[in-house]
Amino acid sequence: MPIDTAFLITSFVTMFVIIDPIGLAPLFVAMTTGMSDAARRRIALRACLVGSCLLLVFALFGEAVLGFVGISMPAFRVAGGILLFITALDMLFERRTKRREDQSEEDHSNDPSVFPLAIPLIAGPGAIASVILLTGQRPGAEGLIAVLGVTAAVLVIVLGFFLVSGPIERALGKIGVTVVTRLLGMLLAALSVQFVLDGLRAFGFAPAAG
Repeated sequence: MPIDTAFLITSFVTMFVIIDPIGLAPLFVAMTTGMSDAARRRIALRACLVGSCLLLVFALFGEAVLGFVGISMPAFRVAGGILLFITALDMLFERRTKRREDQSEEDHSNDPSVFPLAIPLIAGPGAIASVILLTGQRPGAEGLIAVLGVTAAVLVIVLGFFLVSGPIERALGKIGVTVVTRLLGMLLAALSVQFVLDGLRAFGFAPAAG
């Protein structure tokens, strides 16, 4: 059965908000200050490749791992929704940006592509939980392809933001970045509540959607 457009849009918005290409751009600039354009391109490509591989593994085998340890998909959906809601609160109150800045300052090596860019800034707990939740919502090859497709699209956007992060940061300014982050936080809060309701509905604790 073809995947409906609503699921594709929901999946894209979820992954876009969680990975947050706009919020990652200034951090990429800070971690690659003084590097040549060629070095920045290599770091951007490597970070997105490592992050995509990690998310691919969890999209393919995440639910199997949950089943192996005895965690049902509805239970994980509720827990993931709560985790995403906490992330949304962090975005709304700017705690997420400060924590990401702290993580980026923990490692000052010449190549930050794997850590902290790929892990945990691109493929962090929220992104990993999201791919597992989304693939669980639409079991089968069609759902998997849809989730992988929108995730790949978001990662391409991340790469694009990395490559033009300097001009974008200057164009938006600090206030512009803050406004966009808070708007995305509101969207994520609503999506996280929907995840929790879907999990509760599977347990019979919530009414069916009208």
